[in-house]
Amino acid sequence: MSQMPQQAAVSKCPSCEEPLESGDRFCGACGYDLSAVPPRPDDHPDVAVGGAVPAPAPAPDGVDWPAARDSDGQGRPVPVHAAAELPGTDSGGAPLPPPPAAPSAPPSAGVRFDRPGEPEEYPLQAPDPRLNSTAAPLPEAAAPAPGAKVCVACRAGRVDDDGYCENCGHAQPRERDHMEQESGPVAAVSDRGLRHHRNEDAFSVGCTALPDGAPASVAIVCDGVSSATRPDDASLAASRAAGESLLTALPRGTHPQQAMHDAILAASHAVNALADEPATAREQGPHQNAPACTLVGAVVTAGLLVVGWVGDSRVYWVPADRATPPARLTEDDSWAAQMVAAGLMSEAEAYADDRAHAITGWLGADAYELEPHTASFKPDRPGVVVVCTDGLWNYAESAEEMADAMPLDAAVRPLHGARVLVGHALDGGGHDNVTVALVPFPAVPQGAGSA
Repeated sequence: MSQMPQQAAVSKCPSCEEPLESGDRFCGACGYDLSAVPPRPDDHPDVAVGGAVPAPAPAPDGVDWPAARDSDGQGRPVPVHAAAELPGTDSGGAPLPPPPAAPSAPPSAGVRFDRPGEPEEYPLQAPDPRLNSTAAPLPEAAAPAPGAKVCVACRAGRVDDDGYCENCGHAQPRERDHMEQESGPVAAVSDRGLRHHRNEDAFSVGCTALPDGAPASVAIVCDGVSSATRPDDASLAASRAAGESLLTALPRGTHPQQAMHDAILAASHAVNALADEPATAREQGPHQNAPACTLVGAVVTAGLLVVGWVGDSRVYWVPADRATPPARLTEDDSWAAQMVAAGLMSEAEAYADDRAHAITGWLGADAYELEPHTASFKPDRPGVVVVCTDGLWNYAESAEEMADAMPLDAAVRPLHGARVLVGHALDGGGHDNVTVALVPFPAVPQGAGSA
């Protein structure tokens, strides 16, 4: 009958006698290096029942083969040891300390377990000192005092006078990079834009009451002249001076148009005073231009709309009924406007010229001649007055484009409307600082702000 084939005998480790798998290079039990051991001979000598060992068979062909120098007496070589496994002595003859025991591991074919263990995670090139047990712990951040400015990065450290966090050292955004203010029904938003390193615009908004108790809303927007010294200081000084002048004069009974004229003069004096300060004194920096800015403003009462300006910032009128056409209420003090007024170029040609935005009127000590412009209007329907710098109207130049960019509910949500207009300029490229103030017409009593 047929028989199942018998399994070939499995070789054993010459060191620990553990069975070996075919192809093993190291013993899975003791890690013995099998490559240094010749394969065991297949012909084992027969052992008598009584224990006597028979004499070895004579060598074939009459050859007298020498006996192995190192053998166990039965023709088998003794186990071979690596040099590192044998005891040794140092240069003084003292025995060397025994090597550390290799970690035990389960046997596995073809894998050595005598290599050093590897960590599960490797440390980073620059370890965190807080994870080092020998390093001193980092001091805990001191809790900022109530009302103190808190870091925008770590939300825990106090901001010092230089604008840096005392905890993490993060430089804080400058306050004027993005500003928003809502005063009753009036709101304004100013943003640095996407290209300028600082915001050189400024604004002032507020509400007051006329002597008869009728409400009045005020908005002033200023744009610093970038080629001048300290343009951000100039716009801030001008907007504050003009706003304070209007909010002081209107309750006293000054006519809104006259109050606007006087506010522009007050702003001019404030900007001129910056030129006399040590930071920009002519004798210390004769090569520097005096601080300068443009100004545009609006006063809205129950039935009157007054605008005033110097420079190229603008005022637009957008009726609540969008079926009625909007209008631009100011004329630029610029090279392009002069070319159009003189009939030398069309408006499209003038504003396509590289000199289009060169201003011919501004506030500052080096201004040729201050000519405040004022105008008054009596709209016959409600609407919204848009007071803005060229950072906005560069992306909505015509009155129709400005009306299309403004939300329909801007009269009842002026802050939201101002944000949308600033976003329109940023989406268009944001090449300049962007500032816009929205003033609903007619003026509403104080306390009736945006929803």
